[in-house]
Amino acid sequence: MSRAAPLVMLESDGPVRVIRLNAPERRNALDWAMLDELKAAITAVAGDAAARALVVTGVGKAFCAGADLVDIFGDMDRPVGELRDHLKRVYASFLGLRDLTIPTIAAVNGAAIGAGLNIALACDVVVAGPHAGFGPTFAQIGLHPGGGCSYLMTERLGQAQAMAALLSGEVMPAAEAVRIGLAQTLADEPAAYALELAGTYADRDPRLVAAIKRSVQIAAHGDLAASLEFESWAQASSIGGATFRSYAQRFSDT
Repeated sequence: MSRAAPLVMLESDGPVRVIRLNAPERRNALDWAMLDELKAAITAVAGDAAARALVVTGVGKAFCAGADLVDIFGDMDRPVGELRDHLKRVYASFLGLRDLTIPTIAAVNGAAIGAGLNIALACDVVVAGPHAGFGPTFAQIGLHPGGGCSYLMTERLGQAQAMAALLSGEVMPAAEAVRIGLAQTLADEPAAYALELAGTYADRDPRLVAAIKRSVQIAAHGDLAASLEFESWAQASSIGGATFRSYAQRFSDT
């Protein structure tokens, strides 16, 4: 591969956008150059009014093998407070995925390790290929989880399962990740399946989809009263939509 090739490719397929991590020779390991391109791609999708869904995947055999620790961490002898500020800039490079109002799907074609796992879990839905591996491996190398990993794992697995996974630091195969809920489905061709899902989501009213995303976020971290408050507003708003009106008309016609 030419070194002039982008480290992150942003592609369009109708209303679907695809972000591909593109350094297969190093298993898509993250360095600062790739993080800068990834942040720019996410920002571009956020500002793209025609985008209706996003797929994130990796070129080659890996999704993302994690961070190039020397390049990303830099001078490790700096004061803890300075390192903390540095790391928060690293996290901000990919956690913008969480802020997108369109559905996001990670197509995990191979290893998703450390920060690479965080990128996958920052998406709404995770599709695992048969050779996928999900590795919260921080503890194995003497490093505390970062990049939102503790939050993202607990959000998907619950406290006890997340604790067990983070303390062990082992790489989970695809079938196990689906079984415990870290990934949502197993597919022989994860990118193709993710694109299929993205096309389905993209066909829906974007206001409805954005509201559903917000509703699930409220339900995950709030109480029933907060969910009902938002749902009642969002459902009332959706009654005026053309799709629902067409569906309801069938009943009045019978």
